[in-house]
Amino acid sequence: MRRSAPPCDCIIYSTCRLKDPANIEAWSGKQGFTISGTKLFEREALPTIGAFDWLVVMGGPMNIYEEADYPWLVPEKRLIAEAIAANKIVIGVCLGAQLVSDVLKGKVHRNPQKEIGWFPVSLTSEAKESPVFSGFPDRFMAFHWHGDTFHLPEGAVRTAFSEACAVQAFSYNQGRVIGLQFHLESSRESIRLLLDNCREELVEGDFIQTEAEILAGEPHLPEINGTMSALLNALKKTFS
Repeated sequence: MRRSAPPCDCIIYSTCRLKDPANIEAWSGKQGFTISGTKLFEREALPTIGAFDWLVVMGGPMNIYEEADYPWLVPEKRLIAEAIAANKIVIGVCLGAQLVSDVLKGKVHRNPQKEIGWFPVSLTSEAKESPVFSGFPDRFMAFHWHGDTFHLPEGAVRTAFSEACAVQAFSYNQGRVIGLQFHLESSRESIRLLLDNCREELVEGDFIQTEAEILAGEPHLPEINGTMSALLNALKKTFS
């Protein structure tokens, strides 16, 4: 996103059709940022490194290693690496976090459990020392839709975990780079879009809720969006 006058504050996001920035976009608009979205599934060109200050990489149904089927993963990873090297603020959500981990040489792999639905996430003790996560509650609700996860990249700090997933979030480069396996940006519309297109994934599992349970969790939306805003506000305050 970019303000009308320099210095520019920008957020560029890349996404599949089912994973949009939802309330990240709403927060950004309130900040007066200009949003530039790159839809890789439509073969849109990625921006140059000088065109943005914040890079938000959203999710998708593919895996980070499916480069033969999704060749745009290669230049996307290259852009993420360039943004990290240039000290940009980088936020990866779900697949986006896995891409960031992969760029940082973290191993992405199948999680022992698929995690789909509303499940709480807990902060690590290290997170409480972070300027970005220190204002979070010790335990908070999040929305999940993932089967893969990642090992902690070298030099990164694990900031959150859940019962089903040992590494739910990490920070890197003093907090300028954030990976979130879970979703705090979700809206009623984005969740229903996932259900409409991916409900075949709602099989029986210890951490897979039914469609009815997911829809019944919509009262959690103000809470998770408030937590997302707290994270974004902390990033803006710390690094602006």
